[in-house]
Amino acid sequence: MKVIAWSQNLTEEKAGAAGAILVDKKTLFREADVVTVHLVLSGRTRGLIGAPEFALMKSTARFVNTSRGPIVDEAALIEALQVRRIAGAAIDVFDVEPLPPDHPFRRLENVLATPHIGYVTEDLYRTFYGDAAANIARWIEVNAASA
Repeated sequence: MKVIAWSQNLTEEKAGAAGAILVDKKTLFREADVVTVHLVLSGRTRGLIGAPEFALMKSTARFVNTSRGPIVDEAALIEALQVRRIAGAAIDVFDVEPLPPDHPFRRLENVLATPHIGYVTEDLYRTFYGDAAANIARWIEVNAASA
């Protein structure tokens, strides 16, 4: 798979080290078959992706956002999906969470919408639960010693 990437902070060296080719933002949206968002929400990233970017995408392309909802202009994404400007989207972050029952994402057949669990892997859960168990054991140990 050819991986291309764009970020306001990405360098060719960092992209290359990750196995990607650095491109400009327009090239990313024009050429990618799948665009995935991996950014923190900030003043610079709020509304970063909107109608101009969706207009550049291939009609067969898919859009994935597991970062933060407000990075994407939700209305522009809904429109792009409704008119089939893009093939589909997978989203687990929204402007309003939990997603309201009457939200368009719930009715569009070209949307896969899940709660914010896109980061979940077996290894990550092992780490989370292992750390939690270790912290509880330390708390018991400290509190038993002081009792």
